[in-house]
Amino acid sequence: MERGAIPLDDLAGEFDLQATVESGQSYLWDRADGGMYETMVAHGGDHWYETVVPPMDGLSDEQAVLRVRQVGDADTGTLEWESNVDAVPLLTHLLRLDDDLDTILGSTPDDPLLRRAYDEYRGMRLVRDPPFACLISFICSAQMRVSRIHGMQMAMAREFGDRVEFDGETYHAFPTPAQLAERTEDELRELKLGYRAGYVQRSAEMVATGEAHPDEALSLDYEDARDSLTRFVGVGDKVADCVLLFSLGFLEAVPLDTWIQTAIADHYPDCERGNYRETSRAIRERFGGDYAGYAQTYVFYYLRAGGEV
Repeated sequence: MERGAIPLDDLAGEFDLQATVESGQSYLWDRADGGMYETMVAHGGDHWYETVVPPMDGLSDEQAVLRVRQVGDADTGTLEWESNVDAVPLLTHLLRLDDDLDTILGSTPDDPLLRRAYDEYRGMRLVRDPPFACLISFICSAQMRVSRIHGMQMAMAREFGDRVEFDGETYHAFPTPAQLAERTEDELRELKLGYRAGYVQRSAEMVATGEAHPDEALSLDYEDARDSLTRFVGVGDKVADCVLLFSLGFLEAVPLDTWIQTAIADHYPDCERGNYRETSRAIRERFGGDYAGYAQTYVFYYLRAGGEV
C-alpha cells in the first residue's frame, strides 16, 4: 500500500472533496460509510471516498484503487490518500486539482446568483471522470434522482466489473465496454436500469466493437463534439454536454437540466431561445464563455440543494 497527503494550500484556489464528488457530477465514487448522496447539502465533510480507476494514458498503467479523504478546511487542510499506486497524478487529474479555481471563478460574471453559489460551496471543483464510465452514468441519469443513478453504477460494478483486492478488502471496478456489451438487456434491467438498459448495452457495444468512442470528441470543436456524442444510444444534447463537461474537459459546456432551466426562467429569461442549441449558446455566453460549465455546476448544486432562487 502507498499513502500520502496533498496540502491544499499548494493548490491554486480552494478544494472541497465532499462537494466535488457528491454534487451530482460523478457517480463513480462511493463513500466508505455507505452515506453517499444521503443528503442534498454535502460539503465540508471528512469522509473516506473510494473508487477504482482503469489504466489511463500518462497517469497509470494498471487498475488503481483510490481511497481519499479531506482533513481540515478548504484552503489549509490536506487531502489524505491510500492506493496501490502513487495516487497524486490520478487525483490531480480526476479532481482537477490542477485548475486555478480563483482565476476560473473570477473570469465568470459578477452576478448575484453566482456569488451566492460560490460562497455556499467554496472549493467545489469539476471532475474528470473516465470517459466510458461517465458516458454510461449519464445515459442512466434520465429522470432519476442522483442516489438512484449512483446506485445503478455501483450495481453494474459489483455484478459485472473486475474484483480488485486492496488492503484486505474487495473493490469493484466499473465494467469495461466489453464486459457491459456482453450482458443482455434483461440482465441490466435486473439492476433496475429500466428502459435505459437497452441504451447502456448498445452504447457499450459501440465502444467495444470500435464503432464509436467518447474520446473521439476530444479532437473536435465544442458543438461538433456534442454532436459526436449524440451518436450513442440514449444520448441527447444534455447528456452529451454532461460527458463533455465532467469527463472530456470542455469547460464551456452548460448542460440544460431542470435546475438550469429554472435559473434561466427566473434570472436570465433573455437566454431562453426556444431550442437547446440556441439557449445553450446564450446561457454559455451569459456565464462567461470558456468556464461557463463551472458556473453551471455551482448554480445546479446550489439550486438543487435548496438555495435561494
